[in-house]
Amino acid sequence: MNKLVSVLALATALGACQTMPMDGSSTMSSADSSTAMAWKAKRGPDGVHPDLNGVWKVMNTANYNIEAHPASAALQLRPGPYVPVPDASVVALGAIGAVPAGVGIVQGDGKIPYTADALAVRDANRAKAVDMDPEVKCYLPGIPRANYMDKPFQIFHSDKAVFIAYEFAGAVRNVFLEEPDPAPAQSWMGQSYGRWEGDTFVVEVTDQLPTTWLDRSGNIKGEDTKIVERWTPTSDFTMRYEAEISDPSVYTKPWKIGFNLYKATGEDAQLQQFKCVEFVEELMYGHLRKNPLPGPALERAKREAEERAAEEAELGE
Repeated sequence: MNKLVSVLALATALGACQTMPMDGSSTMSSADSSTAMAWKAKRGPDGVHPDLNGVWKVMNTANYNIEAHPASAALQLRPGPYVPVPDASVVALGAIGAVPAGVGIVQGDGKIPYTADALAVRDANRAKAVDMDPEVKCYLPGIPRANYMDKPFQIFHSDKAVFIAYEFAGAVRNVFLEEPDPAPAQSWMGQSYGRWEGDTFVVEVTDQLPTTWLDRSGNIKGEDTKIVERWTPTSDFTMRYEAEISDPSVYTKPWKIGFNLYKATGEDAQLQQFKCVEFVEELMYGHLRKNPLPGPALERAKREAEERAAEEAELGE
């Protein structure tokens, strides 16, 4: 019986071998053939260009630092007996205040090509990140930072308009589809002008306030920074975002960032409200209360009162 089974198995194997192409290639089923075909993005409202509508978010830690970085105890550190330890202002946060590691989103060698002066500014910012980062005070994040914060954003577009709403601070962008006049003034989110290049939506961003940062680690832009974004769908639920950043007063050469965006689905596909201005009122204005609350607000109020008294005494001499 065992011999018969062995003979049948051998015959079956030989039959299978005869159906295989002799050149080593394999036959492809219709399902395999469909999978192998190049993916093409669903067309948008104009029937010509991809549909970018939806809620998008990142799965990286670039908002902490757009350059590659290891995990660390806090954003703001001070010298410790053996290694740096969290600054007194954040030590109570413990693990919540720690910085997760990240591979970075800066392309090429992974380093921002700062001028010597700009690098010194970045280092000074980093040393006082908790005190100086505009995000802490709920200022609008600027571009490209708004696109890789931990909170999602939603793209709305038709054949005549493109609008992007960000969950953080209720920030918004109206992307002009016809070349606009020069911006009347600089602003946190700048002025955006978009056009299609095939299936890629290209947006030029100018006239941002130089006080916007690129991340929580003090990386900066300048007075005349120009950003050229490229939004390219790569599947039904992913999109590649790339941006070239240039400003001769801050960088020695143009440089690029790149990362993937992921489309939310189901009940997750909606923005929540995070209008954080009211959340930072105590931080920014608590010292102006008639009776400041104990803590940083009271300490600041006392310090400013002492400074005013010293100035008045000096003027009275």
